[in-house]
Amino acid sequence: MATILVIDDERSIRNTLKEILELEKFKVDEAENGEIAIEKIKQNTYDAILCDIKMPGMDGMEVLEKALSITDTPIIMISGHGTIETAVEAIKKGAFDYIAKPPDLNRLLITIRNALDKSNLITETKKLKKQVSLSYEMVGESEALTNIKELIERVAPTDARVLITGENGTGKELVARWLHEQSERSHAPFIEVNCAAIPSELIESQLFGHEKGSFTSAIKQRKGDFEQAHGGIIFLDEIGDMSLSAQAKVLRALQENKITRVGGEKDIQVDVRVIAATNKNIKKEIEKEKFREDLYHRLSVILIHVPALRERIDDIPILADHFMQQTCDNNGKPFLPFEDGAIKELQKMPWTGNIRELRNVVERLAILCDNKITADDVIRFAQPLMK
Repeated sequence: MATILVIDDERSIRNTLKEILELEKFKVDEAENGEIAIEKIKQNTYDAILCDIKMPGMDGMEVLEKALSITDTPIIMISGHGTIETAVEAIKKGAFDYIAKPPDLNRLLITIRNALDKSNLITETKKLKKQVSLSYEMVGESEALTNIKELIERVAPTDARVLITGENGTGKELVARWLHEQSERSHAPFIEVNCAAIPSELIESQLFGHEKGSFTSAIKQRKGDFEQAHGGIIFLDEIGDMSLSAQAKVLRALQENKITRVGGEKDIQVDVRVIAATNKNIKKEIEKEKFREDLYHRLSVILIHVPALRERIDDIPILADHFMQQTCDNNGKPFLPFEDGAIKELQKMPWTGNIRELRNVVERLAILCDNKITADDVIRFAQPLMK
């Protein structure tokens, strides 16, 4: 049941609105002045707020400004003395809508329902953002991971380019996501490009876009990933697999902050922070003339190496519990604890697939085991798959 706060200095108006809203199955709270309203907003959660404008003491406009600094709840202003200018001012200050007194019943109910839709959307958005943030959480307390977290805190607020190195499955994308999350560009796009998954003949179109008719299947103009990431961050994953011709264009984009679409002649300015990652030894790739040395120096302003899981086995107990909680939550199962012997068996394993492999093993154990995870369970369900 949605809860609505009615703020009005006239008891008769509050009673009338309360009666109407309760008939519509809403729960109603009341405040007779702005001071009481602000205290109630601080202490309670409302789905919508109705606020009179002309009140003694703190008027409705002041209540609106203070309330919006406390909550995201939609606020509908109501007044019997309002003008078009008053309505415009209220909307400019952040009111959801403005209704004149005496309110038309249908208009009032429609406006409230629209406000509730917005409130639900805000709540859902916050929930989804929290879920996304948790899915990219960096879990562990080892010295290696602590050093990476400290480095991210120092580097993220800057616009410095970052090259992340490490084996497959170590969490290079996670580091890139955290850099974005803690940067000044966190409100802007984070565009991820898997350079290894895109054919070499298409990588330039993917990164820089193309003009209509520039090649056979180019039936319309397309903005590339650099343009889509304007103002934000582009993450070039597995950049060691990028073709030399694409590397040359990326180098130009980094040097001049401009790109040209495939088949186009016009330069397009882009404001993009570049984060790259690779599982290859780039210096060896340079020696083999498979990677441009000048691009390497442009990308590696800051180098972050993500250690393999076998180099941070102290984190395995924390990671195992973390993945077990996620898996059990997703499958509606109670949490299955790990016995000490099970953890020791997990720490003995080679983990060639690193964090990604550990996640898969824990998910397998969660599905196949009951009550708790023992050493025998790990030996039976996990170790044979690694031989």
